[in-house]
Amino acid sequence: MTNDEIMLLIDRSLFATIGYTDEAGRQNVRRVFCVWHRGLGSHLISTNTGSEHVRSLLADGNSCLYFADDTTFEGVCLYGKAAIRTDRQYKELLWNEGDEKYYPKGIDDEDYCVIEFTAESARYYRFDGKGDLTGEDIAEYDKGREYRNGYSEQR
Repeated sequence: MTNDEIMLLIDRSLFATIGYTDEAGRQNVRRVFCVWHRGLGSHLISTNTGSEHVRSLLADGNSCLYFADDTTFEGVCLYGKAAIRTDRQYKELLWNEGDEKYYPKGIDDEDYCVIEFTAESARYYRFDGKGDLTGEDIAEYDKGREYRNGYSEQR
């Protein structure tokens, strides 16, 4: 797969799976809504500040983010770090009309935060092969990119 093909896979995915280690040392995964991307290497996920996965990621940000398309048998696993963002700029970027049903106090709800995942490397596969991306590969591809909603651009 080329980097552009991997980016198309990420953009057409509505969800990703985030993997992390919880505070008891157990491996965990969560399916998350993830459509905001800055190239291959940076991804934003809105979630609840009080959730167990946020608590675990605050203690240990090592994580992975997996995007897949089951219909085309393609996938990419990004390995890196997750940081919890409570800055209004992140929260505003991901806020959608109707989100107040999850966060009744609006954008400033203390239970609303954003996970910023930053990839350090990746492994991808498709029916015709598999391969790896280094941090340098990802940084080169992402140079000059801004956060954007890749899924809405596919519609």
